[in-house]
Amino acid sequence: MNDKAKTEETITITKGSADLLYVQISYNNEHIQRIRQIAGRRWESEAKRWIIPNTIVTIQKFTNLFDSVHVQISPELWVESDVLRKWKISGEHPKWKRDQLQQALKLRGYSRKTIKAYCSQIERFLASVPQVDTDISTSNVQTYCLSLLERGVSHSSVNQTISAIRFYCKHVLHNPTEIQYIRPKNQTKLPNVMSEKEVAQLLESVTNLKHKTLLYLTYSAGLRVGEVVRLRYSDLDIERQTLIVRQGKGQKDRRTLLSNLAWEIVQKYIAAYRPNRWLFPGQSSDRHLTERSVQKVFEEARQRAGIVKKVSIHALRHSFATHLLENGTDLRYIQELLGHTSAKTTQRYTHVSTKNIQRIQSPLDRMEMGD
Repeated sequence: MNDKAKTEETITITKGSADLLYVQISYNNEHIQRIRQIAGRRWESEAKRWIIPNTIVTIQKFTNLFDSVHVQISPELWVESDVLRKWKISGEHPKWKRDQLQQALKLRGYSRKTIKAYCSQIERFLASVPQVDTDISTSNVQTYCLSLLERGVSHSSVNQTISAIRFYCKHVLHNPTEIQYIRPKNQTKLPNVMSEKEVAQLLESVTNLKHKTLLYLTYSAGLRVGEVVRLRYSDLDIERQTLIVRQGKGQKDRRTLLSNLAWEIVQKYIAAYRPNRWLFPGQSSDRHLTERSVQKVFEEARQRAGIVKKVSIHALRHSFATHLLENGTDLRYIQELLGHTSAKTTQRYTHVSTKNIQRIQSPLDRMEMGD
């Protein structure tokens, strides 16, 4: 099929708002007749696109009228609409080989989290590629990545998408075609940090003993949310006052701090809950608490404490590192406690520490100003 024929059959559906969807159809009389069967549709001549209601009924009608082969779904809509995603996957792209991708990643020692992320990235990418394309091309990749950037997806997320596509083409498709990958420049963002007063307010606002123990350990040891939910009682080394993080990010074990105050809370929690395999079990005792549950616990505590900053539970880890730095702990020790491979990652905290900035007097404060 030539390029012109492909263009004539391409349909793109994107999210316009919570109530509206945009459908762009290159001129094809049959497709236009079909979209006219959707109730509430209207033509926007200036933008040259159709607008349809963003409802389950309308989306189901759309999937009944069109062939998934011809439809490209925007990344945002792919995440939000179960109906569109399942419809698209049901006519899976001939290049989608989930099992082979998972196997290739496992053989190379990738973590479960990365395997899940790569599979999701490739699934969304292939949903944007017309099934009539027999090979993944540079044009496919660049068009998709540009659409992500235009929708405000972070540069780091787009870079992960590119890494996933490169891995998939090389180790699963064994694609002999050389694809040109253009990575967006890395963004420099400062970590979100809470003050010691804000952390104290947050911890004091929690009354549930299990939730309090979770947040105390997360902050006092500088843990990632995925690390705190996977803790076992045996990971607490009481004599050395340390906590062992097993197979953290990068498949590494490390030791970090176990504070006296956190240990007191842990003892009360264990006496009350008597956990078995996991220190923080989920609804089933053989499974640990989910990361989403802990994130929800933190968000509820943030609101109760009256903290206005829009921060996630990861801010407790950032705050742990920043507070250590401000209290004189050597950066090399902080790097070890956090489990950073590169010192550059730890050095970010020097940019958010206010210890040295507060010593500098603004030139305005040295001026004698009249009323």
